[in-house]
Amino acid sequence: MSNDDADDLVFKALGHRVRRRILDFLKTESRTTGVLCDLFPDLDRCTVMQHLRVLEEAGLVVAERRGRERWNHLDALPVHAIQERWIGPYAAYAASMLSRLKHSVDA
Repeated sequence: MSNDDADDLVFKALGHRVRRRILDFLKTESRTTGVLCDLFPDLDRCTVMQHLRVLEEAGLVVAERRGRERWNHLDALPVHAIQERWIGPYAAYAASMLSRLKHSVDA
């Protein structure tokens, strides 16, 4: 899979608020699928599982079977890669433009 394809999967995964909330919950600690389902009382288990599958395909969640439980762990490396490739350079560019604007206004 190319880097662009991997980035597309991460952006798709981050594009839905439920998936971002799942990642927020996993940021603090790994959780079972059952616990994640309980955190979304408005969604059925199948829907939560579909969101987890998208996150797994993007490499943002790693699932581990322990007996009957399925533990979900956050893998933040794809988000870090997006930050390095896209967010960091664009933020630096924006800061540079604002700095130049400030200097031209002050002059």
